[in-house]
Amino acid sequence: AYDSSTLISKSLSFSNGILRIIYRLRQSVLTGKHLGFMSLKSFSSCTSCNRRDAIYTRRYSGERLCARCFCRSIESKIRATISKHSMLRFDDRIAIGVSGGKDSMTLLRILTKLEESFPQAELVAITIDEGIDGYREEALRIAEMGCQKLGVKHLVVSFKEVFGYKLDELVEKLCGKTVFNGSLTPCAYCGVLRRQALNSAARNWGATKLATAHNLDDEAQTILLNILHGSPLRIRSATLPPSFTHPYFVSRIKPLSEILEKETVLYAYLKRIKFQNIPCPYATEALRNDIRSMLNRMEERHPGIKYTLYRSAEKLQPYIEIALKSERLESCKICGEPTANTICQPCKILEEFQRSKIQ
Repeated sequence: AYDSSTLISKSLSFSNGILRIIYRLRQSVLTGKHLGFMSLKSFSSCTSCNRRDAIYTRRYSGERLCARCFCRSIESKIRATISKHSMLRFDDRIAIGVSGGKDSMTLLRILTKLEESFPQAELVAITIDEGIDGYREEALRIAEMGCQKLGVKHLVVSFKEVFGYKLDELVEKLCGKTVFNGSLTPCAYCGVLRRQALNSAARNWGATKLATAHNLDDEAQTILLNILHGSPLRIRSATLPPSFTHPYFVSRIKPLSEILEKETVLYAYLKRIKFQNIPCPYATEALRNDIRSMLNRMEERHPGIKYTLYRSAEKLQPYIEIALKSERLESCKICGEPTANTICQPCKILEEFQRSKIQ
């Protein structure tokens, strides 16, 4: 089901969206025309500084921004998100999950800039090498170059060294298997294993916070995914860090959670941040892609719908916390890692993989 020609074809098809965004960004900068979907005259003034020509229109707010004011607005929104949720302290040791994609490379740059004002804080970038032949190698190079440029320590942790297997090996044996409450796609078990590998690497470094680069699009998609999967109480993980704690669990933060994906792309382009723009070849199998397409269509017709969905989830947060006040993280009986169950999901996946090998 996952021969190389099929994966390459799906990967190229899936990447068309991001490539179109990059093309529009390039044309906007070269011609001075606006980005966004509003019909405006060329070279109209930035509504923030009233001096420079606007290159981008925020339909949900009506703002027209020049390149400088746009970048400043992104950085200001991220600082506001960090402040609103009290995500960071002045002396935090912050581990940043850096995949080499647009979001994580943008987050790395912005947090590095913020950290300059807090000399007692420390940063480290952690990249997880899942073991996807022909794909992950480029991302690793980009992440390493980005960290060297910014002077940030870079750690690489692989599925092979943590779990004993590459993702490609797991895909070959586990695709479609039932491991926890349903059939698995590559994205399902990759996400479970990657989260544990990130948490373990951050903890081993001594991190007090683990920053991931989930943007507003990711958060809105996750909210709907949890509802469609029959797990409405998990909406809390799509808005704020979980309230429960565990000695082995590193508190997670999402500074980009109120930034639209297309705005992250524009920021990265304007700041000349190099990132990998080819998506994972397994990504096209996920239900998330259908939800992404639906939300993008709705956002185009009803600007601000993603923010509305995110705010609605925030309003539900207090009630979800009450419903889950007795829930606690336990230690997995097999590996000792934090889990809400007796055995963690990564261990269930690896057990199923061992059974598949025997068969």
